[in-house]
Amino acid sequence: MTSLSHFLYFFLFSFFFLTGLASSSIFLSNEIFESRGSAGRALLESRTSCSVEFEFKNYTIITSRCKGPKFSPVACCNSFKDFACPYADAINDMTTDCAITMFSYINLHGHYPPGLFANMCREGMLGLDCTNVDQATMISN
Repeated sequence: MTSLSHFLYFFLFSFFFLTGLASSSIFLSNEIFESRGSAGRALLESRTSCSVEFEFKNYTIITSRCKGPKFSPVACCNSFKDFACPYADAINDMTTDCAITMFSYINLHGHYPPGLFANMCREGMLGLDCTNVDQATMISN
């Protein structure tokens, strides 16, 4: 009976721990790369305005490191995470237009090919891991 209760405690702990990881903002969801959708789908969805003013952000953290014509996945994805991770809560909220707005301004400032970050920056099922993003970069952003 003791081993059964230990197993149950371990299972419950693991379940809640993993649920917490999936719902917290230590990841940038893979859904952000798919947020543009088709025009027909966009008409059916009502998104609220983003609370983050991406219009006034400094994009040199990306544009200074992610350069073409041969875009380095390491440089581009790390700079993207440095820029985006501080706003993970807002960007991951698919009821807002934050992801769409952010990518619009990234592409406006960097003149990147469509889908550059979506095609290069994939880390796992939970999305891009923000746990190792430099805290100094996040604060200055």
